Amino acid sequence: MRKLITTLILCVATAVAFACPVCERNKPKALQGITHGTGPDSNWDYVIVILIAIIAVLTLFYSVKWLIKPNENNPDHIKFLFINKE
Repeated sequence: MRKLITTLILCVATAVAFACPVCERNKPKALQGITHGTGPDSNWDYVIVILIAIIAVLTLFYSVKWLIKPNENNPDHIKFLFINKE
């Protein structure tokens, strides 16, 4: 686990270290040193990215929640057709 974390930190540090000066100059202050390439074209780009991040986090949360505890206790559920209740 320690090797994985160290590798991830080094990869991120390398990506930041080799960003070109032109890209750094054209980016907003909040994103300098974090991303490579040009920054967002308008404020709507921030809104879109935030909404996508919220959807991704909610999807991950409910996927894990229902994988761990599906809570399928309804007697009409299809799984009870195959479960032997002897």
